[in-house]
Amino acid sequence: MSAGRGGTGGRRLVVEADGGSRGNPGPAGYGAVVRDALTGEVLAEVAEAIGHATNNVAEYRGLIAGLTAAAGVDPSARVEVRMDSKLVVEQMSGRWKIKHPDMIPLATRARELAAGLGAVSYGWIPRNRNAHADRLANEAMDAAARGEPWVRGVEETPGEPEPPPPGWSRPSSTSMTTVLLRHGETPLSVERRFAGIRDVPLTANGVAQARAAALTLKNRGLDAIVSSPLSRCRATAAEIAAVTGLAVRVEDGFRETDFGEWEGLTFAEADKAWPVEMKAWLADPDAAPPGGESFAQVSRRVRTALDKLKVRHRERTVLVVSHVTPIKLLVRDALGAPISALFRMHLDVGALSSIDWYPDGPATLRAYNDVHHLES
Repeated sequence: MSAGRGGTGGRRLVVEADGGSRGNPGPAGYGAVVRDALTGEVLAEVAEAIGHATNNVAEYRGLIAGLTAAAGVDPSARVEVRMDSKLVVEQMSGRWKIKHPDMIPLATRARELAAGLGAVSYGWIPRNRNAHADRLANEAMDAAARGEPWVRGVEETPGEPEPPPPGWSRPSSTSMTTVLLRHGETPLSVERRFAGIRDVPLTANGVAQARAAALTLKNRGLDAIVSSPLSRCRATAAEIAAVTGLAVRVEDGFRETDFGEWEGLTFAEADKAWPVEMKAWLADPDAAPPGGESFAQVSRRVRTALDKLKVRHRERTVLVVSHVTPIKLLVRDALGAPISALFRMHLDVGALSSIDWYPDGPATLRAYNDVHHLES
């Protein structure tokens, strides 16, 4: 059974949750993990020692914490909850009635959280497949038994990448490399106007830029080409496909930001007509142009698109033909930079950038805004 807003879009997440007590009731705690459903990557961990409680209360508290963490990662996500508590799974699925008075407010809270997500389903798994959440719950119970307050939370903030560890350690695995190409020149880029989801064509110079990029990339060892659905990117990607023989796969997550009412305007024109909104947009990644998308929203779909690449093209080199915002978002994620860094990067039309993504180490930015192929 599913709960939530019933949407079919959005990111897919898995919540693994557990809870328990030593004595039932006794020293109790819970743990929960949020994973990306495509890659299995851990996006958030939460756990807490909750003092003296029953197993069932602790299990529900783990579910609530897991749903809360999932909403923090992406409130529009479709979530699959996995627990080794048959009681909680059956009650939340609506197959068993909730009779104990201590459970009713907890189940109500869990349903409220589920209703705010894209969709939520529940499934039982054996304890040995819930080892991560079980370990966190046991750490919390150990602290509760010692009488210590104990909380663990590494939740992802929407729009912000997880900070990289201090220093640098050499990865032992082989990377997936994304070669990032901004599309060629368009009439709107010449005039420095907002060109989001408006489908504008390449200029003659833009086609020439795409062909120059194709000559540079011909012998780069590309394994795949992925493009934004917008025609300026597909036309650019087609030039590289022509010299490499590779097919172009369209990925909607790499489309440009929807700038809403600002589409087709210069920065000065938009600022004059919407000064308050412009100030908010420059200061807050959750602020969106009127009728458009915020950078936080774009960041979530770009990360989902990147996760798909990591699954489909592990240890390969992929050309991604996209736009200013998605490419900058990938770069700032690789660097662990704040989202405000987008306003401190310049990216030319037809420019190439490159990032290595390691499954067991930090990402590495190898090139940014390379336009040497356009200089002849």
